[in-house]
This record gives sequence, C-alpha cells and structure tokens, in this order.
Amino acid sequence: MKWSVIQRIVGLLLMMFSITMLTPVIFSVIYNENNWAPFLISFLITFFSGLLIWLPTRQSGNDLRLRDGFIVVALFWVVLGIFGAAPLYLASLPVMSLTDAIFESISGLTTTGATVISGLDLLPKSILFYRQQLQWLGGMGIIVLAVAVLPMLGVGGMQLYRAEAPGPIKDNKLTPRITETAKALWYVYLTLTILCSASYYFAGMNFFDALSHAFSTIAIGGFSTHDQSIGYFNSSKIDLIAIFFMFIAGANFSLHFFSWRNKSLTHYLNDQEFKAYTKILLAISVFVILTLFFSNFLDNNFIITGLFQAVSITTTTGFTTSEFASWPGAIPVVLILASFIGGSAGSTAGGIKVIRFLLIYKQGVREIQRLVHPNAEIPVKLGNNAISYRVVDAVWGFFSIYFIIFALMMIAMMMAGLDQVTAFSAVAATLNNLGPGLGEVANGFMLMPAIAKWIAIIGMLLGRLEIFTLLVLFTPTFWRH
Repeated sequence: MKWSVIQRIVGLLLMMFSITMLTPVIFSVIYNENNWAPFLISFLITFFSGLLIWLPTRQSGNDLRLRDGFIVVALFWVVLGIFGAAPLYLASLPVMSLTDAIFESISGLTTTGATVISGLDLLPKSILFYRQQLQWLGGMGIIVLAVAVLPMLGVGGMQLYRAEAPGPIKDNKLTPRITETAKALWYVYLTLTILCSASYYFAGMNFFDALSHAFSTIAIGGFSTHDQSIGYFNSSKIDLIAIFFMFIAGANFSLHFFSWRNKSLTHYLNDQEFKAYTKILLAISVFVILTLFFSNFLDNNFIITGLFQAVSITTTTGFTTSEFASWPGAIPVVLILASFIGGSAGSTAGGIKVIRFLLIYKQGVREIQRLVHPNAEIPVKLGNNAISYRVVDAVWGFFSIYFIIFALMMIAMMMAGLDQVTAFSAVAATLNNLGPGLGEVANGFMLMPAIAKWIAIIGMLLGRLEIFTLLVLFTPTFWRH
C-alpha cells in the first residue's frame, strides 16, 4: 500500500474542493445576502487541511496500484462529504446540527437528493446554489469513477465496459490515462449541463433556477431550489425538458462520448443495455400513465405528469411534480421498486444498474433452456458477445450482497423507530441514491431520528460506491501483503 501517494491525492482533492466553496460567495454578493463568512471560513479550513496533508508527500510519485485505488475512491466521497458539510453547519440559515449538515452534504455529493431541509424557498441563494453545486461535482466524480476506475477494479461486473470505456484498460494499476478519460468525460458532462441550463432558461426559468436545476438534472441528483421541486414551475415545457435530460443523463456516458466523437447514433442503437434501459422506462411509464387514466386521479395533464414521475424515479433523479406517494393503486410501490433498477452503468444514476438486471435476466433464460438441454453449453450473451462466467458470478455476488445489505439496513431503521413502509422506502431512497420515499420520508428526512440519518448516510455511500468498493476495505484479505 502506497500511503504517501494516497495521502498526496487526498490532500490535492481537498485543496481543489475548497475552491468550489468560494463560488457561492459570488451569489451572496449578487443577491446582497451578506452571508459569505461561512463559505470563506470553510474554504480556509478545507484548503489548509488539504495543504497540511499534501505537503509531507508532495514529492511522491503518481504510481497508484489497484488496492490504493479502492482507498482513494472511498476517501473521495467520505472525506469530501465531511468537509463539504462545513458551510451548511456554520451558516446561520438554515440552522443545522452536525449530523444534518453531513447528511445533506453526503446526499449532495452522492447525488442522492434526500434532504433534511424544509423551507427552501426562504433560504439564501448562496446556500441553495451550494447544494446544487455539490450534486454537480459529485455527478462528475461518479462518471469518472464508473467509466474510468470501477472497470479496472472489477467491481460487480462493471468490467463489462473495460473494452468500451474511452480510457485506461489495465487491471494492475491506475495509469495517467485516467486524465485523458476524465477530460473527455468532462467535456460531455459540461456540454450537457450548458444545454440543459439553456433549455430551462428559454422555457421560463430565471437564470439562477435554470443553472441550479441543470446541475441536479445532469447529475441525476434531485435537489431543487423550491420545496415543490419541478412542480413549482407548473410548466409542461419544463417537465418535458427535464424528462429528456434525465433520460440522457441516465444513459452510459461512454455512449455519449463515442456519439459525440464519431458524430453518429450507432453506438446507442447497438448497445444492449441502452435498448433495455429505454424499454424499461417505456414500460414503467405506460403502466403509470394507464393506472392514472383508469383511476381518474389526475387532470388532463396526467400523461406528462405520469411520464415525468416514471422517468424521474426510475433513473433515481428524484424530482417531483406531484406527491406520487399518494397516487392510487400500486404506483408508489412500483416506482420505488423501479429505482432498484436505476439507470445505465457509467451514468450518474443510482440503483443496481440496468446491465446487471439484463445479465440476470439472460442467465435466468439460460437456466430454463438447460432444463430442456441439461448437457448443452449455452453462453450468456450481450448481442453477439459471450459474457465470461467470472462477470456473471460477479453480478450474482453483487445482487446477493446488495439485498443482504438492504435487509440489514431496513431492520436497523425499524429498530431506530421507523415503521415498515418508512423503513423500506428510506433504505431504498438512500441505497439506490434516489432521494424521495414513502411514509414519513415522502417529503424529506428531517423528522427521522439521528441514528436513522447515520444509517441513511452509510446507505448513500454504499450505494454510490457500488457496495463492493467500500466493503472490500473491511476484509482481512485486502490488508494482507
């Protein structure tokens, strides 16, 4: 383990992250809010902490090995999440405990979108922007993690994209080519954010709301500057724009990169996961719309409303235009269950990911065929490509651990005093990086006891780090030389 290299990278991350705490100061000045002090103090604390960590190891090399990569990836969200809570904790409005500040910060950086803050419409613009910025920065980190790092670490079948990711493909160490990958992904991510922001603006949002909601849309975060979320604007145009960009952000960013580079849609049309992702969203949307129609629950806008909520929850964005928890029939449960699928691998979406469900489905089909032909060698295929048994085993392992973790967290939530529906949806909302839930967490996590919030924080980190990336650090095998 090269601790000096790890320490150097963490120090650099903190110093870089500290600079982002100065951005809200601009909004504080523009809107004459005079609340820049918490951000300036947080900047100084974070910057000099990073400097103290970095200085002793500034001469260390860049040769980061596989096991070092796991530690750096875990520390990225844990350390930045803790330091990111500083402005929220120090601010005079909203008044937040340390637990609530860390919860909100981790929720932002992991793009979960669960919140413990109410009265968003009354908060300073600087605080509102800082929350949105946390999600946007976290979303960029997720893309680099999912496309450039996790395929090399071999986490739960993510190595499927080793051949397609526009970057490093070695297994034994993280190479400088990650810089090239990150740069390419950054261009795509930034371009989509600008397009989304401009679309919101021309559809009727003011500049602040357009930029803020573009940040959380492309990051699939779900934070809003209003308590009513996207429903505040009461605009079909804005709803349709959000649907489009949520769909785009839920797809694999490798596909966006290849499409942009080759100026062709061929990669989308040939990608098995993208086709499955589109079909799943379509099926859930049709179910929701038809259920709303036959129940006469909504007005003439039920098609857009149903489509919006289906895409938002399935992609784990978490925006709302209506209180879907009170919708009729099985809709609320179906939507929460859909969040377990989530978006594509290599996207900012949460959940288990479409590619894993697709592989499990294909293996199920294979097992049925084996009942008829018990001695046949029937490979699991994606398109014309046979998938190795190692990848399929990794996916099964991921499924098993995911649902064991889910069950344990749900039991822990119930022991903390939550009822069954609230406990189930609270774990689903955090472990799937979704945000909104059912029961007492339908409108936020502010009423939950502190111990339940810490369980939720662990769930958000586990979900964002693809379970294995964090759990491997607690195994004796990882620490053996």
